[in-house]
Amino acid sequence: MKRFRRAALYAGLAALLAASLYPLVWMFVIALRVPGDGGWRPSLEHFVSVWRSGPFDRYFLNSVWVAAWVVGANMLLASMVGYALARRSFRGRRVLVLGVLATLMVPRQVTMIPVYLLFAKMHWIDTYAALIVPFAVDAFNVFLMSQYIQTIPEELEDAARVDGAGDFAVFFRVVLPLARPALAVVAINTFLTNWNSFLYPLILTHSESMRTLPVGLALYAQGEHSVDWGPLMAGSALATIPILLVFLVFQRYIIEGITRGALKG
Repeated sequence: MKRFRRAALYAGLAALLAASLYPLVWMFVIALRVPGDGGWRPSLEHFVSVWRSGPFDRYFLNSVWVAAWVVGANMLLASMVGYALARRSFRGRRVLVLGVLATLMVPRQVTMIPVYLLFAKMHWIDTYAALIVPFAVDAFNVFLMSQYIQTIPEELEDAARVDGAGDFAVFFRVVLPLARPALAVVAINTFLTNWNSFLYPLILTHSESMRTLPVGLALYAQGEHSVDWGPLMAGSALATIPILLVFLVFQRYIIEGITRGALKG
């Protein structure tokens, strides 16, 4: 019975894996095949045409630039706020924690119109600031860092202070190195969310030079009556490659960061 259950479990996991990978594999198949003599043949023609046609390279660079700033800001700000909530006692701390948790229940679409009106008054529409500032810190990242930092022994920080380290030295030299798994989770979650963001970049930008990759792909290869699927899938594949690379770099930290951060609530 144990072997049967294990075989059934593996079969179910294999089926889920196949269902998850099928759209990705099919995307690359469509992107790589072009019409040939009597059928189809593999080629990089669609990738070359997508990269050379229009401002696709500009969309790509915009997404990289915005994602890099948003990820860096979240790693720094979320860890600093999380550290303060985990280690400091001050008036209003409980209310602040409840406020952070409450924002997790508010969909971003609710704040879309206020953010647009605010940025319009600040003349930030169609700028990098509009794409970076609203996402510079996330409540989930703050909560995750706070929970993870609570698992770090306070004795390590006390020892550093005995050696003459100040608060910033303790934070940057002791806490952050020990919180690398949680920082990796923050980095990859933030990167995935920002890289795939569509609605906010769509309403906060209007010029072709400021569009990000999801917005550019949505407007690319769409004719009046049809969609050119080959180039569109090639562009989608190019947009997927950075996500795969980021996951490969941080994947060994993801499970550790999530499980250890959930030890204390």
